[in-house]
Amino acid sequence: MPERPNLILITSDQQRADCLSLAGHPDLTTPNLDALASSGAWFRNAYSPAPICCPSRRSMLTGHSPATDGCLNNHPVRIPRPDDTLPNLLRRAGYQTADIGRSMHQYPVHARYGFEVREHSPFESHDSHVHHVIRQTSKRGEFSNWPHLLNHGMPLCGYGARPWPYDESFHQTTWTVNKAIEYADRCDRDAPVFAHIGFVAPHPPLIPPAHYYDRYARRELAPPVVGAWVENPANRNLGCGLSSTKIPDNRLVQDSMAGYYGLINHMDDMLFNLLLAYQSFLNGPTYILFCSDHGEMLGDHHMFRKCRPYQGSIHVPFILRGPGINAGTVCDSPITLEDILPTFCDLAGVDAPGHVEGRSLMPLLNPKTAPEWRTFVHSEQPHEWDDVPGFHCLTDGKWKYIWFSKSGREQFFDLTDDPQELRDLSPKAAHSESLNEWRQKLKLQINGREEGFVRNGELIAGRPHPGILSHAVMV
Repeated sequence: MPERPNLILITSDQQRADCLSLAGHPDLTTPNLDALASSGAWFRNAYSPAPICCPSRRSMLTGHSPATDGCLNNHPVRIPRPDDTLPNLLRRAGYQTADIGRSMHQYPVHARYGFEVREHSPFESHDSHVHHVIRQTSKRGEFSNWPHLLNHGMPLCGYGARPWPYDESFHQTTWTVNKAIEYADRCDRDAPVFAHIGFVAPHPPLIPPAHYYDRYARRELAPPVVGAWVENPANRNLGCGLSSTKIPDNRLVQDSMAGYYGLINHMDDMLFNLLLAYQSFLNGPTYILFCSDHGEMLGDHHMFRKCRPYQGSIHVPFILRGPGINAGTVCDSPITLEDILPTFCDLAGVDAPGHVEGRSLMPLLNPKTAPEWRTFVHSEQPHEWDDVPGFHCLTDGKWKYIWFSKSGREQFFDLTDDPQELRDLSPKAAHSESLNEWRQKLKLQINGREEGFVRNGELIAGRPHPGILSHAVMV
């Protein structure tokens, strides 16, 4: 039996924190994620450090903020300290390491960063039956998670939805679970396992199997929320394209929700098979951590996709189960994806590098300790697209302060009384003192950044807010 515990990191892609039935969602059913939380700890104030795939996933691997690693957007940037990634730290401690399903977006594609086994797509083999049936979009032999885009008409980052048009065994969720079970079955029983199991779901294209799509398409789903501060976009009823500000009519929004919820429901059902198999195949104690890299606006405030400072985009589900964690624990301390590396190092008895910015979550779960914890988390998005303004955001789960780096506009929300962010309190004189306190916190947070966001103690709007910083290590 291995001396160290098995560590399983399960990630969804683009899943909102409120898309759990235990969170009170009015439509979505997630019994297996609910059960995972009820037998472990549910962190209700988990946030993405950057609500887009590459930088948020790098934070899981490095324990750093995106700014520290120099990559704030989806760019081909190397991890700057490859020997100190989570899989490399655990591999040196005797762990078997695997990255199965949705990748962690490492660049270059061939770089392992400590993962000994990588299985990313049922379509990547040019000799496979699936390749010839569904077609392969990747070039030069590089794998792709999106080869099924060509034949069904649903865009990669749009809000169109339809049932999965192929054999269900080829669906990314089904394939990922089957491949993860196959991996566990052939693991060395005398060595601990660290496996990242990544789901593409519920990232668009919104194409769940027909059973799951139909389950939600036949209902009248709760509509998106729209804050009193929101300007009604001029572009409407423009089909199912990519733009996050071109909003479809209500029927198309309902279709989008059906596809999105169907993908999550399908993933949740498949998790039952995965967790049951891992309970049987893995020796020794096992910790399961489930989270997402960022969320999805899903029509809230007339917005789709991610890259926004609002709850639908930056607030993520986060559940941890394992020995010594009291069942039904609910933690409201503000946490971030940077905390995953030090938490897993703590569980494995491995020293986390001194440069890691995240913190182990385990002291928060010990009822006999009351650690001094951070008072807020920081999230940001660069300004690289006209319809997505760059921002810096601070939140403790109770209050949220937003500063848009190009315009200098501010927003301030009371998440306790207004969890859907319907009322922007920044213009209210009654909140001017609190607003200024959070403004000062942001100045301290981003002071000294190369972009020059702070000068002479003041926030400076209009400075460049690029996705790649000067110290990034390019591919």
